[in-house]
Amino acid sequence: MTAVDKETPDLSLEAYRSCRLCPRECGAARLDGRAGICGTTATLRVARSALHFWEEPPISGEAGSGAIFFTGCPLRCVFCQNHNISQEGFGLEVSVARVAQMMLELRDQGALNINLVTPLHYAPQVREAVLMAREAGMDLPIVCNTSGYERVEVVRAMADVVDVWLTDFKYASSLLAGSLSHAANYPRVAEAALAEMLRSLRQKGGRLLGEDGRMLRGIVVRHLVMPGHADDSCKVLDRVWELCGNEVDLSVMNQYTPNELCLKKGGDLARAVTQQEYELVLDHADDLGFDRMWWQQGGTVSESFVPAFDATGVEGPELRA
Repeated sequence: MTAVDKETPDLSLEAYRSCRLCPRECGAARLDGRAGICGTTATLRVARSALHFWEEPPISGEAGSGAIFFTGCPLRCVFCQNHNISQEGFGLEVSVARVAQMMLELRDQGALNINLVTPLHYAPQVREAVLMAREAGMDLPIVCNTSGYERVEVVRAMADVVDVWLTDFKYASSLLAGSLSHAANYPRVAEAALAEMLRSLRQKGGRLLGEDGRMLRGIVVRHLVMPGHADDSCKVLDRVWELCGNEVDLSVMNQYTPNELCLKKGGDLARAVTQQEYELVLDHADDLGFDRMWWQQGGTVSESFVPAFDATGVEGPELRA
């Protein structure tokens, strides 16, 4: 049993009474309206529900991924591009039945999957919404789009409703994780969570693609190369390879873009990743032996991939039984 492997949490509303859904285990009385470190209470909040075209090809394809962006995040990354929803609380209050209806609406718009973005601090209600939507005929793959900073027990409890794990692995260094995301335990937590995702995938039969190339079942591990820290990126890839080998897809991103806070602080975080830094990490991935690797070409910036968080698709009817 690892340090993060405690008893499986009850994925009912009672889990919010003294919340330990994320690795912070802050114990916030979210059910009583008190926000946890994630910035949210037990009230579901969503910032956007729409087709999203900027994920990896097996996720977005040409038709788009049906992305539902949830408010709040257990991490506090200083470079976050989605800070208005992850740290500033933007999002509209919604019911579980409304989230389920969003899934059906996205299906009807032609989405390849339902892409739940940073959902697990709302795990009890998100799981209920998926089950409601499936009962109503929603048969698309469910993608859990996560920072990787998740408790093993919550990953395990959600595994029956998640088909694809689209997970970050941000750091190998606890010092870097503490400095940039205020979570020094991130490397240990992310590795344990990824191991649980892989265990779940193996139990279901491994990676599976549809005839159209969409991922029906699998894991995509994302890593954002940080300026001045290509060495840590290589160590991240070492960890992913040792744990997963070619059982996962790897996505190495160069889209880091300094936000206003990073520009003010200066140093490496005030600039983009150089082509030399990026190629060093890509070469290391090749040397390790990754067969399925996605990378970005040209001067990619994060802002190109950030949609307008304006509550598109959030308001509307609820799913009725």
